[in-house]
Amino acid sequence: MASLTSIETKEFLVEKILKNYSNIFDKATSEQLSIFDRSKVARPVVYVGTGTCGLIAGADRTLLAVEKYLATHHIDGEVIRVGCLGLCSAEPIMDVQLPGKARLSFQLATEDKVEDLLNSVFHHTLLKETILGQFKHNAHEQWPNIPQIDQLPYFARQHRIILRNSGIISPYLIDDYIARGGYKSLYKTVLNYTSEKVCEIVDQSELRGRGGGGYPTGKKWFVTLGTGSDKKYLICNADESDPGAFMNRAIIEGDPHRVLEGIAIAAYAIGSNDAYIYIRSDYAQSLLILENAIRQAKEYGFIGENIFGSGFNLKIYIRQGAGAFVCGEETALIASIEGRRGMPQTKPPYPAEKGLFGHPTIVNNIETLANIPTILENGPSWFKSVGTKESRGTKLFSIAGKSQHTGFIEIPMGITLSEIVNSIAGGVRNGKTLKAVQLGGPSGVCVPEQNLGIPIGYESFQDIESSIGLGGLIILDDDTCMVSLAKYFMEFLQKESCGKCIPCREGTRRMLQILEEVTRRPKEESTHETLERFKGVVELESLAQVIRDTSLCGLGQNAPNPVLSSLKWFRDEFEEHIFDRKCKAGVCHDLRTFFIMADICNGCNICQKKCPENAIIGSIKQPHFIIESKCTGCGICFDSCKFNAIYFK
Repeated sequence: MASLTSIETKEFLVEKILKNYSNIFDKATSEQLSIFDRSKVARPVVYVGTGTCGLIAGADRTLLAVEKYLATHHIDGEVIRVGCLGLCSAEPIMDVQLPGKARLSFQLATEDKVEDLLNSVFHHTLLKETILGQFKHNAHEQWPNIPQIDQLPYFARQHRIILRNSGIISPYLIDDYIARGGYKSLYKTVLNYTSEKVCEIVDQSELRGRGGGGYPTGKKWFVTLGTGSDKKYLICNADESDPGAFMNRAIIEGDPHRVLEGIAIAAYAIGSNDAYIYIRSDYAQSLLILENAIRQAKEYGFIGENIFGSGFNLKIYIRQGAGAFVCGEETALIASIEGRRGMPQTKPPYPAEKGLFGHPTIVNNIETLANIPTILENGPSWFKSVGTKESRGTKLFSIAGKSQHTGFIEIPMGITLSEIVNSIAGGVRNGKTLKAVQLGGPSGVCVPEQNLGIPIGYESFQDIESSIGLGGLIILDDDTCMVSLAKYFMEFLQKESCGKCIPCREGTRRMLQILEEVTRRPKEESTHETLERFKGVVELESLAQVIRDTSLCGLGQNAPNPVLSSLKWFRDEFEEHIFDRKCKAGVCHDLRTFFIMADICNGCNICQKKCPENAIIGSIKQPHFIIESKCTGCGICFDSCKFNAIYFK
């Protein structure tokens, strides 16, 4: 069969889709499809990771440098923007694929390195110190002595289902997704299954909601399907308001059509013709990609009127949120879409029975919906074969903090936190000691190193009084002050409280006040004040229980978690702050006491000039001294000293 141009191939695909979708997967079209899955390339192809993390690292400049190189050297090559592969700490990532050769991946490919890297590939003299690895494919000749990407420690323990296309295909080209089996599950679903059958398949898979609650997805769908109404709605929650979590953004920026296919199947399953994607307005990159994907899906007939001639109609709308944390709660999210203030409502009735505009509504997290196409493709038994008996399938986590590697991963349920931290994330960087792992978002818990043997799962996390949440995981080293960290999360939760119920509004405020007193050193204080401060910490547990028992929504019910877990496992740090008035990590500014080493200080006078409290005395070219009673612990002197003569304890 003669080779086709990409334009001819696209027209061929559209025609086939509109006439008979199943034919685009038969043997007669394999050569056309290979153009889009890149199993065969007739000219060099350069892939640049342009997800948000890549752009922050300079991928936009790398992209321009690649285009300039190809033009300067008169190379007929193709440049493709892809999403993030998941290893954000290695961005910018640039892949190069030559005809017949395996696709090579380079890490930290900044614009100044582009010319050398491309020269090394085209002249077959690879700069191995910059190579991340190569992708294995039966149709490609492998580069000698280059590791496989899936054998690297960061990827070896992963089980990539949702992320199988992330960093591989272009999120801007629907043809890339089709070539890798995209929308095949939707076609299979609407032409072969009833809505009840789809709900049954999802229920049999035992897929649980990936937004943190873990409620069985199929059972939730059955409720809405069985509720009589002339209108039903599906909402994809892509708000992702947890600090340190960025998986939802990564899914959209890497594989948006997987999300749209999952939405379409879910809408069909519950009898809905209208779906909303709720996403925060500051996800500018994700919004552009989503809008483009919806436009392409409409053009190809995957959403819109009479999909595949089945009589199923679907409209997908995007609604932007202002970034309120409380809108992660489904009733607050619904209120926001309706144009009202995002505040949780009492339940029952649940949204599955009475939700958006008073009609039955399903609210699913974006990760939940991204699992749906694969479940319909491979069946519930296949999905249940991954994970554990209580927690099936995989879970996405974002790794942030003080680890060697940061990014997002997809792991099978059941592996331990220790495996994630030590095997995947590479342990703590800079030779520091691992102190704890904070997981479950701002209302999650801090798990000390000795308890990292806990397996990932809904029930196992309940044993430590936490939830998986969206999947944010922050690795903490010995430079972290657990009291300050607890205060940070409590300040975040108190600020994000909608204020509707008193226990959450006032309880979180009081907990924050207690933590502020612990980390603040008054100019003068008596023993009585020390005891009052200690009494406040003792009362934290009883106060937390009241907040848990009486708050309206999950924000208030889980708000005490970061404080209580820190108090449980790191009580010695609280006692150090209360009685010794010291912060061993040196994070709490008010508790730092600064000193000048006389044998090192040369009297340059810089610290004295910059001290805002006039707490430093001394003559020029003579050792200086800090008046402790005047010092506020701001640290300006410490930062400005060029001779390391100032230290704190």
